[in-house]
Amino acid sequence: MLSAFARAFRTPDLRRKLLFTLAIMALFRLGSFIPTPGVDYSAVQKCVKAAQGTNQAGLYQLVNLFSGGALLQLSVFALGIMPYITASIIIQLLTVVIPRFEALKEEGQAGTTKLTQYTRYLTIGLAILQSTTLAAIARTPGGLFGQSCQEQLVPNDSIITVLIMVITMTAGTGLIMWLGELVTEKGVGNGMSLLIFTSIAAGFPGSLWAIRTQKSLDIMLLVVGLGLIIMALVVFVEQSQRRIPVQYAKRMVGRRLYGNDASTYIPIKVNMAGVIPVIFASSLLYLPALVAQFRRNSSAGWVDWINQHLTKGDHPIYIVAYFGLIVFFTYFYVAITFNPDEVAENMKKYGGFIPGIRAGRPTAEYLDYVLTRITLPGALYLGLISLIPLIALILVNANQNFPFGGTSILIVVGVGLETVKQIESQLQQRHYEGFLR
Repeated sequence: MLSAFARAFRTPDLRRKLLFTLAIMALFRLGSFIPTPGVDYSAVQKCVKAAQGTNQAGLYQLVNLFSGGALLQLSVFALGIMPYITASIIIQLLTVVIPRFEALKEEGQAGTTKLTQYTRYLTIGLAILQSTTLAAIARTPGGLFGQSCQEQLVPNDSIITVLIMVITMTAGTGLIMWLGELVTEKGVGNGMSLLIFTSIAAGFPGSLWAIRTQKSLDIMLLVVGLGLIIMALVVFVEQSQRRIPVQYAKRMVGRRLYGNDASTYIPIKVNMAGVIPVIFASSLLYLPALVAQFRRNSSAGWVDWINQHLTKGDHPIYIVAYFGLIVFFTYFYVAITFNPDEVAENMKKYGGFIPGIRAGRPTAEYLDYVLTRITLPGALYLGLISLIPLIALILVNANQNFPFGGTSILIVVGVGLETVKQIESQLQQRHYEGFLR
């Protein structure tokens, strides 16, 4: 990987793309420290320090993770890339439900452009909703950080101030979306994924140093060693795939005979769902806790039950529910993104077949058989990786500072592998050595 980056910096065109990408990433990190107008930044810093090492801000960990810590800083980029992720997932799910969206998806580039436009509109709508919620919670002392924070984060909580906060954070989300698209167009890799990567990777040094401060140097070195092992295992599983061989009937095109190429195959990854099931499960468990927080002064029994069982990561009910939801959403997401009937129909249309399997319905049944069984280890893998921070909370009480697990490690490794592949692909295009030199 390091050699690929070194060769890329020696290529002028790729060097310009890499420097542009790094500049956008630096600008994104800078916006994470600029406070939103109307927020008392010194009060926010006091509450952040008071909440360190506790689970008070656990409800907002997912959004705070994707914003690089900007959420709990109440900066202009407080919402981070989360509204865009949510909008993308919603649009992707609606393509299965709404025929119009499905037709747009099948239209090719023009349809994809239209769906992207819908995603942008939905992102702004979700940003307005989430920023309004965040501003309303920030007006209450302890709303974001729990009982450890008694500071007034928004000294002047007038309607005008709240409106300015909502507009600023919504504009920040729009700017992040634009920066991500700029990276995709003029830089290297997928812009949105790289911004998420930047947010998560930026928290690694602080998390490790917090473990060093709260525990000891030996514990920090142990965490680093475990992190390297976990990263190696994640890379191994992310690269694993089942290759189903496909052959095509021989056909004449001009004077040449095509077909019967045994090297063609359908790659089915062990983890086809990526990190989406983890986001779904975290978001679903976040909802009852959020409702309970708005009713925290209520004496209702269900509020106490949720606060005791579904807000603490070390509780057995929370762990079982989290693991079960990840397994369920893995099967659910794979089922809506990979259609065996559609793949089998396309193979039949172009004269393709799986050796030993008849074309048409038997091929679809075989693909479904393979997909169902290969998704099980993928779902268990996602569940176990996601439980690593919860296990760390139980063993060493390092949930807030344990970086090598859950959503963070899956995204960092996945985005890193994809970016390196794109760099190597562009290097091969520019340094291709043919027969004639």
